Amino acid sequence: MSTSLIAMGVAAFMVINLVVGLAALSLLFGTFETLFGKPKLTFLRSSQNGNIFAFGLKWNSSKEPASLDTIRLRLFNPFGSPTQVEVSKPFASKNSSFGAEVDMGPGLIELLGAKGFDQATIQVEICSSKDGVVFQFDMKGTKFKKLVFDANETVAEFVAKNNLDVKKKSAPPIDIPTRSFIADTVPGRGPQLKIATNPSFAGDFSSAPAAGGAAAAGPAVANFGIAKVWIEPGCIVCNACEDIYKDVFEVLADTCIIRPNAPLDDGLRIQEAAEACPVEVIKFTKAG
Repeated sequence: MSTSLIAMGVAAFMVINLVVGLAALSLLFGTFETLFGKPKLTFLRSSQNGNIFAFGLKWNSSKEPASLDTIRLRLFNPFGSPTQVEVSKPFASKNSSFGAEVDMGPGLIELLGAKGFDQATIQVEICSSKDGVVFQFDMKGTKFKKLVFDANETVAEFVAKNNLDVKKKSAPPIDIPTRSFIADTVPGRGPQLKIATNPSFAGDFSSAPAAGGAAAAGPAVANFGIAKVWIEPGCIVCNACEDIYKDVFEVLADTCIIRPNAPLDDGLRIQEAAEACPVEVIKFTKAG
């Protein structure tokens, strides 16, 4: 009997320890969330005088997605005058942590100048007019005034310190070289590529004498075969290559590809397409 009682006592002790441990762990996580997980409001120094309220807000936007676009200041002053003031102003929508300066208008001066302000409660709400999300911060008037007048960090400094000014890097500008084969406007057709495959300039590349007995532009160039042709990254889908040799080049929405089983026996046309490419991404090797 005594052995059974001891075993039951040990089991009860272990269960109690387990419950206490789980409770402590839950409290620890709750404390961590309170200290580090909740939205944090920072009062900032305005770069302008007047009715500007400068602030920064940091929150976990992946956990609490919102498009914040409104700030609201409320004064609850039951023992002073006026007893209640509310000032609400919109600002440019923000989807992640940010810093901002908002012109609150004359209502901010009325709020700060209320009789009994120090004992009043100030409520700062930063919210979304679309998502219904509201981040609320309550404090006494004395604390609010101190935070406003003691703020020495600007919005720009807050943004820089917290690495909030993240912008997508734009693609580097493309250096498009000047091409000698870009002809003047052809009557009735507009600008044309001055290449052998363009019928408008066929005479300029012919080995036969031009009309009127004029000398040809130059001797005919022997054609050659291609061992391999490919497209390197950087295509700007200008369609020049496909216009020159559609059997080989296919322009898609965001790049160009070599068609399957493309003929590689007309090296001159492939070379013309490569030379016509403004970003020079068409590459080839000659056969043999």
